[in-house]
Amino acid sequence: MGPELSPYRLSVAPMMEWTDRHDRYFLRLISKRVRLYTEMVTAAAVIHGDRNRLIGFSDVEHPVALQLGGSEPEAMAEATRIAEATGYDEVNINVGCPSDRVQSGRFGACLMEEPETVAACVAAMRRAVSIPVTVKCRLGVDDQDPELALDALVRASADAGCTHFVVHARKAWLQGLSPKENRDIPPLDYDRVYRLKQTYPGLTIVINGGIESLDQVKRHLDRVDGAMLGRAAYQSPWILADADHRLFADTEAFPDRWQVVDQMVDYAERRRAEAGTPLKSISRHMLGLFQGLPGARAWRRHLSENAHRDDAKPILLAEAARLVHRPERRAA
Repeated sequence: MGPELSPYRLSVAPMMEWTDRHDRYFLRLISKRVRLYTEMVTAAAVIHGDRNRLIGFSDVEHPVALQLGGSEPEAMAEATRIAEATGYDEVNINVGCPSDRVQSGRFGACLMEEPETVAACVAAMRRAVSIPVTVKCRLGVDDQDPELALDALVRASADAGCTHFVVHARKAWLQGLSPKENRDIPPLDYDRVYRLKQTYPGLTIVINGGIESLDQVKRHLDRVDGAMLGRAAYQSPWILADADHRLFADTEAFPDRWQVVDQMVDYAERRRAEAGTPLKSISRHMLGLFQGLPGARAWRRHLSENAHRDDAKPILLAEAARLVHRPERRAA
């Protein structure tokens, strides 16, 4: 038997309004090994808000990490204690989001300019729990030198005990670019992340930004410890189907898309009965499931035209899936 493969080899990025509990449940049916992250939740919301709504999750989602936004060490530590008690496998600090709302709350990418604040949060959070505390960051912000800014942040957080960093391989521009533009316009610099791994070989370094296929993931794994997919995993989720085999050496056959739909029908029925969850809250994450197959457009159209109705029932998912051409199974 070969060496144990890192559980961080592939993960799906935290994405606001996308990686909620329904999306994570759906993605877990496609891959058992990919690491999943919640949408960013502020520490204050975790402490004072409706926890079941904000950070509730299903047991099948493991391994799953809660991404926290905040800059007050005591509040971040308290929210991390709650996350551990809730059952999360990891808490990740957001040092990458460039939105105005995040900046006004003094967290997200603006903390690239405050490595000592991030380090103080890491230290307080690590004292509070036994689960991993990790950091997701950018290369820098605005006019910062990425060589200096990234190194300063990682060095300070590592000195405070953080051993795992996810680096979005772009700078963030807090002035002049929208959050959407910040995902595309600043140029990617994968080499800067590779150099970070060379500088800190004992740290786990995961690369993020512009990665669209498992082939690209495999190439990055020659230089860093893991890769994180964002929009590609959401818009074309079936790219995760072969991840367990190709990246984690699992021998189980990956699932069938129609089997995933059947499981999601069952899940939607349970959520409807337990929490009154409308079908549209679940189906919206599944639109890209049949990307590239004959009938994929009919699948999307059927869901888009019908799932939003108040009386839409989960069986609608199976009805839409029948509009996609299903290849015949080969005999064993």
